Amino acid sequence: MLFPGQASQQVGMGRLAYVRFAAARAVFDRVDAALGMAISAACFEGPAELLQETRWQQPAVFACSVALYEAWREGVDDTIVCAAGHSLGEFGALVAAGALELEEAARLVALRGSLMQEASDSLPGRMSAIIGLDRETVATICHEASRPDEGLAEIVVLANDNAPEQQVISGGLPALERATVAARARGARRVIPLKVAGAFHSPLIESAVERLAEALDRAPLARCAFPVIANSTCELLSEPAAVRAELIRQVTSPVRWVESVQVAATFTPEIWIDTGPGNVAAGLAGRTLPGIETQTLSALIDTEAPS
Repeated sequence: MLFPGQASQQVGMGRLAYVRFAAARAVFDRVDAALGMAISAACFEGPAELLQETRWQQPAVFACSVALYEAWREGVDDTIVCAAGHSLGEFGALVAAGALELEEAARLVALRGSLMQEASDSLPGRMSAIIGLDRETVATICHEASRPDEGLAEIVVLANDNAPEQQVISGGLPALERATVAARARGARRVIPLKVAGAFHSPLIESAVERLAEALDRAPLARCAFPVIANSTCELLSEPAAVRAELIRQVTSPVRWVESVQVAATFTPEIWIDTGPGNVAAGLAGRTLPGIETQTLSALIDTEAPS
């Protein structure tokens, strides 16, 4: 099971699943009640500008992914051999694995989104995807474009190793611009600004970590029913202490998605299922391991049937 992260959102996500499946409806209703926010309305109706705000985007993507997952589980008895979540998606994966209760996870996700929004507001930054360069080249570009002695705004880092020749960089606006120019000069086919509001998975949002860590220390966690692959270390999460440490560490650490997919492949899954919205997680997995069979729940249960 693959759970996507930020920038996978789209207006209308989850709407048909809510109408068609009681399990999906229950997830949205429970998240709305736990947060006292109309997360479901934001998913179904937008507007798109609202879903780009981190404090709304994170719980919205989380709720939609878990709702689609629960709708799928309602009708199948397949065995889940492992799960991975891309950044924010780790919370959905941990709910599926039974390590976190839905309401507790929703509250943690909402807090995480608010804290990351606050950190981004106080120290603006952005993220961009670089297409056509390998991980080592992008890491070198980030190192050369950074000026750490001049402050955090002058730092840019490799934030996501998403797929071969698809990397994401994150940092302060001046440093990000220098890295963008350098990437194009070294042959990047495209540099795409992401629809997120800050420099996530970088030192610029370190201020979000302390309060999130305090909340995680209080949160009840259980042992995972199946392994969840950690973003930051690519180790298999099972015990509560390891889960707690990962959810703190991954806020500012790079997302090692290529390696996570490779670890998942050692379980020899027959099919890789993307909980949506969209097919970002499955698409990246397919680029890392061409030929694997993937399925996206948004296409399966959250799309109008052709007339």
